[in-house]
Amino acid sequence: MKIREVISKIEKRITLQQAEDFDNVGLLCGSWDRNVSGILICHDALENVVDEAIQKNCNLIICFHPIIFSGLKSLTGKNYVERAVIKAIENKVAIYAIHTAFDNDFFGVNYGICNQLGLKNLNILQPKKDNLKQLTVFVPKEYSEKVREALFASGAGNIGFYDECSFTVNGNGTFRPNEGSEPFSGQQNIRENADEDMITVVFEDYKQGQIVSAMKNAHPYEEVAHQIYSLNNTNPYSGLGMYGDFEEPVDETDFLEMVKEKFNLEVIRHSDFNHKKIKRVGVLGGSGASGIRSAISKNCDAYLTGDVKYHDFFLAESKMLICDIGHFESEQFVTQQLFEIFSQKFTTFAISKSIEKTNPVNYFI
Repeated sequence: MKIREVISKIEKRITLQQAEDFDNVGLLCGSWDRNVSGILICHDALENVVDEAIQKNCNLIICFHPIIFSGLKSLTGKNYVERAVIKAIENKVAIYAIHTAFDNDFFGVNYGICNQLGLKNLNILQPKKDNLKQLTVFVPKEYSEKVREALFASGAGNIGFYDECSFTVNGNGTFRPNEGSEPFSGQQNIRENADEDMITVVFEDYKQGQIVSAMKNAHPYEEVAHQIYSLNNTNPYSGLGMYGDFEEPVDETDFLEMVKEKFNLEVIRHSDFNHKKIKRVGVLGGSGASGIRSAISKNCDAYLTGDVKYHDFFLAESKMLICDIGHFESEQFVTQQLFEIFSQKFTTFAISKSIEKTNPVNYFI
């Protein structure tokens, strides 16, 4: 299987279009058409990880953080980024980054945190505006199923945890073929009546090209009557952060002890105690201070994230316990999550988890 085919399968499960605009996701280096000998999954594609991939005969590294992010203007080996990329290129190892595409995935980074905490009733903290659209197309009744199948196969009709969603209304359509036309049915200059179905589906706007193309290829008419509308709906199943509830509330100190144990932490930076039980918890893996206000608005009693600055802790205002558990620490389950996802999808070559240390932060206790 070629790298191109592997990536196509990956992106059907975790679409890159849900990544943040600032991010650098996708294939960072390597040939699309090289056959895959093995996959190594890691958090950061550092030089020691590239060495591990070479040793394990893995020529595709799937990393969470992109090793190439911004400002790379040369490849001379002057820093850790350039050394890793040069070694990957020289040894024909491709690097693919997934980052905020997995942050925004419902079953991604934040789902992993919530699952570790045992939270229930999970919801996205900051739903992503997906610029949803609606397609309506008119089809001869006997071709409805063919067109509907083509729409579904091209990615239309996905709503939350459901796919192949559509609505169909039957009616009578009219048209009159003019000079120069080659009508599917009827004669030129004579109005035709047809038994037609009106099929309606919803889709994410980045899929529009492929969906319209598939629809037209499956449709029998020379001119396909259809309309596309922009919707104001948000997608409650995609976005940054997540929140959920414990079955039973816990004391603040017991909550922090539990977090330390489950995340194997040496220390937790947190805001002042509010002297109330913790029932609802918000989470945002990585640098998540931007989600503090959203967590407060969702009535969270505690909020877990990383990279919280001094002044960010003041935002708690006795409403919520803000906890900084560390950037890497909040994302530590990502490698295992990706390993489990891709192990199910690819069975013809080896998939490994990196054992190399990539977290640069250490603690002197």
